[in-house]
Amino acid sequence: MRAGNQARSTGSVTGRALRVLEAFSPSAPVLTLTEISRRTALPLTTAHRLVNELADWGALERDPGGGYRIGLRLWEIAALAPRGLGLREIALPHLSDLARVTGENVQLAVREEMSVVYVERLAGRRSVPVLTRVGGRFALTPTSVGRVLLAYAPPDVQEVALAQRPVRYTERTECDPVRLRQALAEVRHTGVAVCERQVTMDSVSVAAPVHGEGNEVVAAVSVVAHIDSVQGHSLVPLVQVAASGISRALGATPPGSPASLPLGAVRGSARR
Repeated sequence: MRAGNQARSTGSVTGRALRVLEAFSPSAPVLTLTEISRRTALPLTTAHRLVNELADWGALERDPGGGYRIGLRLWEIAALAPRGLGLREIALPHLSDLARVTGENVQLAVREEMSVVYVERLAGRRSVPVLTRVGGRFALTPTSVGRVLLAYAPPDVQEVALAQRPVRYTERTECDPVRLRQALAEVRHTGVAVCERQVTMDSVSVAAPVHGEGNEVVAAVSVVAHIDSVQGHSLVPLVQVAASGISRALGATPPGSPASLPLGAVRGSARR
């Protein structure tokens, strides 16, 4: 259960404060006090008191237009999360190398319950448009990072995910649980996921697992490219090398990982 759902079910002071924070979204980054009251179903006086307390602490900031927006204090706290910005800082040099070599979208993601959460995304200048954003959530099964994370998740998590009604983003989005189960088995066999036209009709994504201490899969790294400009299999060694580099930086030694080669060298060999 997410914090927002817990907040709605408790009615405690903490729960009501979380409801205020949850009212903000990418489509509504700035809200007036009246809008916060309406979105949270809190009385205007209660919303006013909570908003003032959150603003005093730094969780909210006043917008020049008179509304409120999320404050930088929350960003400071979020930076302490090892699966969030801490992971991002360790991974960023490898992600930057991968973005430089491919010129495409590069993403780093973790699994949170039944969703993918994107920790970082680097966009190439001429890369294909994507529907993801840093800090955003997305479905597991249509994305290459999601399939990697689900393939290495506990069996009960896989069963719950496969039992859910999937969202069909394109005419090619795979929604059949039998074929999805086969796709997850293929990921575990090959150590990589390749998804073509699953989220948008003009994209292909390739992902590989990132291992932490104890060699458990803690994240996934991917490249998303225009399907007409690149073959998905040509991206596989590049993504695997980046994932292995991040894994080693996290203290893991992934079994069967590619040799420690510069991405440029791997790119050259992938072309031959």
